[in-house]
Amino acid sequence: MKKKKTNKKRLFFDGPDTRLSYLDFGGEGATLLALHGHMNEGRFAEGLAEHIQEACHMFALDQRGHGESGRPSSYENDRYVEDAIALLDHLNIEKAIILGHSLGGAVAYRLAARFPDRVLALIIEDVGAVIHSDLSFALDWPYRAPTKEALIEGIGRLGPAHAYSMRQYEDGWGLPFNVGDILRSQRELNGDYWKEWTASTVPALLIYGTTSRVLSSEHAQEMVSKRPNTELVSIEAGHAVHFDNPECYREEIVNFMSNLGFIKEWQI
Repeated sequence: MKKKKTNKKRLFFDGPDTRLSYLDFGGEGATLLALHGHMNEGRFAEGLAEHIQEACHMFALDQRGHGESGRPSSYENDRYVEDAIALLDHLNIEKAIILGHSLGGAVAYRLAARFPDRVLALIIEDVGAVIHSDLSFALDWPYRAPTKEALIEGIGRLGPAHAYSMRQYEDGWGLPFNVGDILRSQRELNGDYWKEWTASTVPALLIYGTTSRVLSSEHAQEMVSKRPNTELVSIEAGHAVHFDNPECYREEIVNFMSNLGFIKEWQI
């Protein structure tokens, strides 16, 4: 599929309890809603959008407390699900393919469990049915830095992965989220979601990064064995597969969507 620039638009709407922002990448065909992980934003899906816009109309939500969306009082996981449904309602979209990374993946499969009639298919990137993560390492990151380069260096190993979302504020360079909010959100997310993972039967693609520190190969295989209509692909990458190995990531998503008929042969 040919890559070309999207006609990306930054838009806003009033969510259930906070103002939310989203990106409309344009495109044709079935709707694909992308949900990012903690400490990220909707722009994480931009590379994918450039490749599939002839097959899908793609949207990416800045989830609560991230990017250009507001900071709410609650980070309960159900609120994230309700935000995604509110966006679909705002766009008058009955059904969509839901793609999610990490936090976004849990939101995606929990959305499918609660609202199965709103989901065409699931694409889940590197998150398990049992989640126990600790993001307290981010407390050591600088809140502001004098330059973008200094902020990348201050974050360390993960600096390059966050570089695209860094912003210049009045008091220096920073990231579009509050670390304290993220720690609260992760504590709310940690738990056992086997019931939600196995509640829906729509076609699902589970993407596992072979060097991920979040999802193990054994757990990924167990997820596929317990849920029908689910395909597992392993990609040489860490937790952020879309960043570490974008070509394979896009290829596997295109293959999955092609097999379901969302991408026609002439579009590839």
